[in-house]
Amino acid sequence: MAVRHLYCFTADGGVPIFSKTKGDAKQLPFPVIGGLNGLDIYAENHAAKLLSASSDNSNVIWKVFHDSFRILLVKQEDETDVKFAVQQIVYVFNALVLMYGFENLVPIKNVEKLKKEVKVASSLIDTLLEGRGSPLLCGVTHSVDVIACPENLILQSYLEAFIEAADSPYGCLFIRGKIIAASKKWWSLSQLEQVLLSLLNVSLPECSFRDIPIYLPKASPKVPHRLLTFQLVNGVEVWVICGPKPSLVELEREVSRFWRTAFEALKSLTWVHPRNLPTTVQLDASVLALLLVDTASRRCVSSVCPSTESLRQRQTARDTSPDYRRDLLRMFYKKVVGDIFESVPNIDDEDTDLDKGIQRFSELLHKAKETYTVTNTHKLYALQDKNHQLFLLFSTNIPTFAMRSVTKKTLEACLKDKSVQFALSSR
Repeated sequence: MAVRHLYCFTADGGVPIFSKTKGDAKQLPFPVIGGLNGLDIYAENHAAKLLSASSDNSNVIWKVFHDSFRILLVKQEDETDVKFAVQQIVYVFNALVLMYGFENLVPIKNVEKLKKEVKVASSLIDTLLEGRGSPLLCGVTHSVDVIACPENLILQSYLEAFIEAADSPYGCLFIRGKIIAASKKWWSLSQLEQVLLSLLNVSLPECSFRDIPIYLPKASPKVPHRLLTFQLVNGVEVWVICGPKPSLVELEREVSRFWRTAFEALKSLTWVHPRNLPTTVQLDASVLALLLVDTASRRCVSSVCPSTESLRQRQTARDTSPDYRRDLLRMFYKKVVGDIFESVPNIDDEDTDLDKGIQRFSELLHKAKETYTVTNTHKLYALQDKNHQLFLLFSTNIPTFAMRSVTKKTLEACLKDKSVQFALSSR
C-alpha cells in the first residue's frame, strides 16, 4: 500500500487539527511537518501560491480553504499526479462539510472543540485516503459507481414508491457503495456530493438502520438534513435524505410493506455483484477487469470479476485477486486520463487561480483515442469515443495486436445492453 500522510492545520496559526497516516510508515517527525506547513505559509506571505513540491521519493501538495484550513498531503513517488492529489484534498475538506457543516467549520472559533468534533468525519476521510484496496473507483474517476443488472428498472419503481411514502425526493439504493437505483433529485446533486455519499456508504459500519445528520456541501452546506438508511438484505441499503419528518420509527414500519415483494429481485443482486454486469454482456476470456466511464452522465461501471470462475480461483494468487485487478485499473486510469485522454472536470470552484497550475491536464493539444501498456504480468488497453472511456485489463496470453479489436467489441457489447444503458444514462 502506498504511504499517504494527511495533515490539517489552521491556515493562520498553523495549529494542528487532525492527521492521518495510511500505509506501512510511521508518522512524519514533528519538525518535518512544521517545516512543510511553514513553507506554504512563507510562500503565501510573499504573494505566492505553492501547489506542490517533490523529493527523491515523495510528493507534497498544499491547499488552503476559505483562509481557515490548510490541508497538506504527502504521497509516495509512484502516485505523483498533482491533479488527482488536489482532487483528493478537495474531497477531504468537503467530507468535513458533509459531516459537520460549513458554518461549524468556517471561520474557526474554538480549535480544541473543533479537533474533537471533526472526528465525526474520520471514517469517511479514511475511506478517501484508502486508494489501493478501496472497493470503489469514484474517488479517482469523479464518476459514481453503478451496477448494471436486469433488476435496475424494477427496483427503481420500488424506490420511487418508498421515497414518496417518506415524503422526500432524495432516495438511493446501494449495494456496497455502488448505485442500483436513485431518484431524479438524487442525480441532480452535484457530482462531488454524489461521490461523497457513495464513499460514505462503504465507510459506515453495517447497521440495520440509521438516522444521522448530514450537510450537502453544494446544495445545503449550512442547513443539516437527516440521512435515514435501512438495510434490506446483506450488503444492500436504501437511503433517504429528508427533513424533520418522518421519524425513523415511522419509516421503519414502511420498509417491510414496500420492499417485501422485492426480496427476490434484491437477492438476485448478490449474484450480479461483484461482476456488476449482467450475464447478457459476453466478455472475452482474456479480459481480467474493466472500467467503463460515461463522461456525459459521470457514472461508471467496473468489474474485477468479469468471468464465471469461482471466487476461490479468483483469490488464489495476488496477481489475479479482485483487489489487485482494481488497483491496476485505478493506476492505469490515473496514468491515461489528463495526459492522454480528456481530464475529469474541476470539482472545486472555490479557488480558480489555484487550478491554473494544473490547467494543462484539461487542455491537451492532441486528440488521442486509444492507448495501451504491456508489462511482464499483464496488459492494459484504453479507448475513448465521444461520451465513453473504456479501460481493460488483460492477461498476458492475449496477443498485443488483438487488444484493440477485443476492446472495441467489449465497448460495443456493453453499450448495446439495455441494463448498462439504463445504469449509465442521465435520467
